[in-house]
Amino acid sequence: MEFRTIVDIAKPEFRIEPCEELLFVGSCFADSIGQRFREEGFPVTVNPYGTMYNPASVLHTITRCEVTPRIVFLTLGTNHIYRLKETGEIVDNCEKRPQALFQEEELSVDACADYLQQAIEVLRKRRPDVRVVMTVSPIRYRKYGYHESQVSKATLLLAIEKVLACDRIAGHTTYFPAYEIVMDELRDYRFYAADMLHPSAQAVEYIWERLVESYFSPEAKAFLDEWRPLKQALGHKPFNPDSEEYRALMDKTMLKVAELRKKYSTFAL
Repeated sequence: MEFRTIVDIAKPEFRIEPCEELLFVGSCFADSIGQRFREEGFPVTVNPYGTMYNPASVLHTITRCEVTPRIVFLTLGTNHIYRLKETGEIVDNCEKRPQALFQEEELSVDACADYLQQAIEVLRKRRPDVRVVMTVSPIRYRKYGYHESQVSKATLLLAIEKVLACDRIAGHTTYFPAYEIVMDELRDYRFYAADMLHPSAQAVEYIWERLVESYFSPEAKAFLDEWRPLKQALGHKPFNPDSEEYRALMDKTMLKVAELRKKYSTFAL
């Protein structure tokens, strides 16, 4: 008997290589996954202009950011935007200004898809071999109401599907089902943080494992295996940090870290 459903993840045509540079732009879920890559020694740039929740704001960051690695993750949280009434511009951050200055709107499927396509085109012009991984954040928006939150997520999913359909032949974009993993595979409040809205650390770790399984090259997985015991040793809190045994362990560990840096020149520890 099976007691849970497993989300199938399509294998991309590319693979993430050891210590490869990556860019993460989007919601706070992008912050979580980007931080996970950073912990594993990958040189990453995460939301250089702050957390961005909607496709328009994601485009704004991509346009401003000069970093264009081979692999870029775009994580969408909502289709809701805020316009400054005085100018009509879409703002990325209200900067604690009075709510009366802004008008809240919902982007359509076509508008979301258009903003995403523009972001991808900007990236492709800078780097023709770029590969864009799109995800939808599993974080729900209580302030919209739970039905409205689901409608917002559905809009984003339909927009991504439209972009993927346009790119089916070129193969520059893929979709990683982080949203579906939490909603359909984990689907239990024990995988949420105390606010019952954000994924727990355990859920993020499980999503990371599924991402490694599907997107990492054999060489990148081998790197993780090499780095894991060193990471554990560096994170260990000794009972007596001044003991000769602990100092000897750290010296040995740092020698191995130095060897890892020689082997992987972009290792970012």
